[in-house]
Amino acid sequence: MIEALQVVTTVDDRERARVIANRLVEDRLAACVQVVGPIESVYRWEGRVETAAEWLCLIKTTTDRYDDLERAIRAIHPYHEPEILAFPVIRGSPGYLAWLEAAC
Repeated sequence: MIEALQVVTTVDDRERARVIANRLVEDRLAACVQVVGPIESVYRWEGRVETAAEWLCLIKTTTDRYDDLERAIRAIHPYHEPEILAFPVIRGSPGYLAWLEAAC
């Protein structure tokens, strides 16, 4: 079985999320990116509690693509320190995982 990951990042508007999604899929760093939003984020930044509308990118990739994927996100992401978190896929349908591996 492949070592699949779901990576998440958030961004400040839909168009930026689409740019990230298209770049990652076109460069074969991700098999799929789902853009969800708007969502509301509440967070602490520079000593204050902030609230912002954001768009969530759910990125399907493999562990061997992660380093390049993170570099690509950082290169086009507008935030000083973007959220980039990777979660291992413990199980999945064999057909979907085979597609994910072939698409990356």
